[in-house]
Amino acid sequence: MDKAGVWMCANLDGLSENDLYKENLSVYHAISRERFLVFFSPDFSRIDETDFGEKEAERLEEAVRMGARGLQIYKALGLTLKDKNGKLIRIDDPRIDPIWAKCGELGIPVMIHSSDPKAFHDGPVDKYNERYEELIANPAWAYFNTNIPSKEDLLDQRNRVIERHPNTIFIAAHMANLAEDLGRVALWLEKYPNLYIDIDARISELGRQPYTARKFMIKYQDRILFATDTQPNAEAYRVHYRFLETDDEFFDPAPAHKFQARWMIYGVYLPDEVLEKIYNKNAIKILNRYKEEIK
Repeated sequence: MDKAGVWMCANLDGLSENDLYKENLSVYHAISRERFLVFFSPDFSRIDETDFGEKEAERLEEAVRMGARGLQIYKALGLTLKDKNGKLIRIDDPRIDPIWAKCGELGIPVMIHSSDPKAFHDGPVDKYNERYEELIANPAWAYFNTNIPSKEDLLDQRNRVIERHPNTIFIAAHMANLAEDLGRVALWLEKYPNLYIDIDARISELGRQPYTARKFMIKYQDRILFATDTQPNAEAYRVHYRFLETDDEFFDPAPAHKFQARWMIYGVYLPDEVLEKIYNKNAIKILNRYKEEIK
C-alpha cells in the first residue's frame, strides 16, 4: 500500500454468512484500524426466513458496533441468487428494505454492484463482441440469450431502491455499471442526490472517450470516488494515476486491473482540486456521516 501511495483500503468481504465479518474485523483491525475499512455483506440465503430484513439489519448494526463502516452488495443479487422456490431474488425485493433503511439510520454507505458491461448482456460471444477474449476466458459472464434479467431491468431495480431510500448513501460500482453511456449516468446523478459512483475496473471504458469523461468527471467531481477492484499493486495504481493525471495518449489499461478489451486509452488530466476529491475527500465525506450520527 505504501509503495502504491495508498493510505486506506476498503475490504468488502465482511460476510454475514457464518459470521465471517467478525473474522474479517478481527484480522484487519489487528493490522491497522487506520489503514483498513471492513464492509458487511448480507446473507441472502436466509431471505425466506421470517423477518429476514429486520434480522439482517440487526446483524449489520452489530457489525457496525464492532467497527464495520459500510454495506457491500455483490452482483449476484438480482443476477443469480435464488430463494427456496428457485426464483431469482430481485434487488428491489421489499424483504431487503429494512437493511437499506438501517444503513441510512447508521449513516453508513451501501456499495452496490448491479449488472455487468453491456457486452456481457447485449450480444453473442462472437467476433463482433468487443469483449470477445474476456468472455471466451470467462464463459459464465456471457448473459445473452439466458434466463438472467436484462441489464436494463437490473439497473432499474437498483435505481428503484436508491429512490426508495433517499436517506441512504449508495455508491454504484463501476461508474454505475454504465460507463459506456455517461449521459445516462449523469441523469441518474441529477435525479438521485444520494447516489455516488466509483471508477473501479472502468478506466478502459472512460479512457476511450477522454473528452466526454473529462467533462463528466469535472462536472460531477463531488460524486465520484477512486477505486480499482484490484489489490494495491504499485504498477496497477500507476496506470490509474496516469489515466487521471496526465494527457498521455494511446496506452494499455490492462495493468491497471486485467485484460478487458482490445483498445488503448487516453489520459483525462484532471485538475488537482478534482483529483483531491476523487482520491480522498469524497470518500472521507461519506465515511464521516457515521461519525456525525454518533456525536
